[in-house]
Amino acid sequence: MTDSTHNVHAVRTYLTGLQKQIAETLGAFDGTEFAIDSWQRGPQERLRGGGSTRILEGGQFFERGGIGFSDVAGDSLPPSASAARPQLAGRGFEAMGVSLVMHPRNPHCPTVHMNVRLLIATKPGEAPLFWFGGGMDLTPYYGYEEDARHFHGVCRDSLAPFGADLYPRFKKWCDEYFYLKHRNEARGIGGIFFDDVAEPGFDEAFAMMRSVGDSFLSAYLPIIERRRDTPYGEAEREFQTYRRGRYVEFNLVFDRGTLFGLQSSGRTESILMSMPPVVTWRYNWTPEAGTPEARLYSDFLTAREWV
Repeated sequence: MTDSTHNVHAVRTYLTGLQKQIAETLGAFDGTEFAIDSWQRGPQERLRGGGSTRILEGGQFFERGGIGFSDVAGDSLPPSASAARPQLAGRGFEAMGVSLVMHPRNPHCPTVHMNVRLLIATKPGEAPLFWFGGGMDLTPYYGYEEDARHFHGVCRDSLAPFGADLYPRFKKWCDEYFYLKHRNEARGIGGIFFDDVAEPGFDEAFAMMRSVGDSFLSAYLPIIERRRDTPYGEAEREFQTYRRGRYVEFNLVFDRGTLFGLQSSGRTESILMSMPPVVTWRYNWTPEAGTPEARLYSDFLTAREWV
C-alpha cells in the first residue's frame, strides 16, 4: 500500500480529462451543454483544494445529471474512511476523483452511476499510503436483459487485462454494496465496485482504475441510444419516481462517498448532485403480479450472473 514513485499529477490530469470527455459526449447526446460550476475551498475551511461540478438540469433527454471532479485535502481522515482501518485514524489525506450520476426522463432508460478515485493518507516522517477505488452500476426501472448483459459485459472486459478473477470479485462486491438492507432489495442490477486497491503497485492499480473509467461510455451509451424513444405514459413515470426513492435512501443512508464528503465538511451541493429531481414514496406498495413492474423485482433486482 506504500509506493514512493506514484504520480499524483498523472491521476489528476486523467480525472479532469475524463470528466470533460464524458460531459461533452453526454451533452451532445442530450443536445444540452453541461453548465460548469468551479469551486475552491476558503482558507478558513477544514478542507483545502477545490474542484468542478458539471451539471445538466432539465435537458431534452436527461432530467438531471452531474459529473463532479474534486481534489481536496484535510488534516484527518473522516470516520467513514478510517472505520475499517483504525490504524489510519488521525492521518492527513488527499482525495481526488470523478463521480457521476445521470437520471434520464424516460423510465425505460436506466439511471447510471460511475466513480473513480484515489485517496492518499499521509503522516509526517512516514511514506504515504494510497488506494484506488471506483466502479459503475446500473439502476433500471424497466428491465431489459439485453441491456443488463451489455453493461456487465463491458464491465468484465474493462477488468480482464488485470486478472480473470477481478470481474467476479468486483461484481459480487457491487451486488453486496448497492443493497438496501432495510428494504432487503438491491438498488439495481449492479455492475462492479472496488475499494482499497493498491496491489500490485501504484502504476497497475491506476491503470485498472483508468480502464474502468474509460469504459463507462461504451457501457452506457448503447443502452440509452436503444431506449431513448421508447413510448411511456403516466403509469411508467409514476413507477420511475417511486423507484427513485430507493436511490435516495441508499445514497443518504449507506453510500460511503456521500458519508465521506459530508463527514469531511465537503461541498454539499456537489455531494448531493446525485439526487434525482422528482421522487415519490408510497406506503406499503407492491406491484401487481405479472406486470413489467413486478418483473423488475423478480427478474432483475436479484443477484444473478449476466455474462
